[in-house]
Amino acid sequence: MRNIHAVTGAFGYSGKYIASRLLDEGHEVITLTGSIDRQSRLSEKVKAIPYDFEHPARLAEALECVSVLYNTYWVRFNHKDFDHAGAVANSEVLFDAARKAGVQRVVHVSITNPSLDSSLSYFRGKAQVELALQESGLSFAILRPAVLFGREDILINNIAWVLRRLPVFGVFGDGQYRLCPIHVDDLAAAAVAFGKDRKNVVVDAIGPETFTYRELVKVVGKTIGVNRPVVGVPGWLGWFAGLLIGRIYGDVMITMDEVRGLSAGLLHVDSKPLGSTHLTDWVLTNRETLGKRYTSELARRKDLETAYRSN
Repeated sequence: MRNIHAVTGAFGYSGKYIASRLLDEGHEVITLTGSIDRQSRLSEKVKAIPYDFEHPARLAEALECVSVLYNTYWVRFNHKDFDHAGAVANSEVLFDAARKAGVQRVVHVSITNPSLDSSLSYFRGKAQVELALQESGLSFAILRPAVLFGREDILINNIAWVLRRLPVFGVFGDGQYRLCPIHVDDLAAAAVAFGKDRKNVVVDAIGPETFTYRELVKVVGKTIGVNRPVVGVPGWLGWFAGLLIGRIYGDVMITMDEVRGLSAGLLHVDSKPLGSTHLTDWVLTNRETLGKRYTSELARRKDLETAYRSN
């Protein structure tokens, strides 16, 4: 009887919300993870199995009783220890293992506007993973969020962090490019819902509000009570400022590919909202803690035992 649901990264960010919703519905949940010893409130409820991309047969064996696989696996940027090409290859191994194990459905988290022709390896890699899933023969739902926000979020928190500490906030270029944030639990709810179907679908996963980047910064600043001047700067200068901050905190705050993708409007689509949580309401609720401390992507990847901290 296939009644187990598998979530990649259930001790991390979006995977935790998906796993929590599945547990609330009474499902047995396992996780494939690179953080087998990470502290999590789900540790006693979710069996952890290490990623074993080098041994596909073992990966397939781990998925033998799984009915639905929820895949959040990816890397944000290229690094000496991981990169987008490796993430694509690992995803292909995962989908092949799922097919051999007889998994009935894959719900995959992608990104808005992926393209095989993109000059940006993030968006090109995401398109390659989508294609691998579509050609795998597995039943699939592909969800394409733009920007996620929630208690463990990085982007919105670090915007607030910069606003709290610097006298001005620089946006790349004119800041008029748009983005459509979705709350991480709204994405999780959609993932669980699409896991119950068997129709192959590709869906933009966006929230009910659309902002220009300049508007987003101003909304966050006003809500947390820090009204800084928002000025346009060349993309390279904004990237360089982020590079300096990242060096101080041992992180990669933003990459040039992320600057280019954001500036090109790749985090915006004209689609019907899938989520219902307003970012403006969420920032207001969390204004006392948002941005009080810097959130490091690399710290999360390197420290595989410490729990994800809420902001």
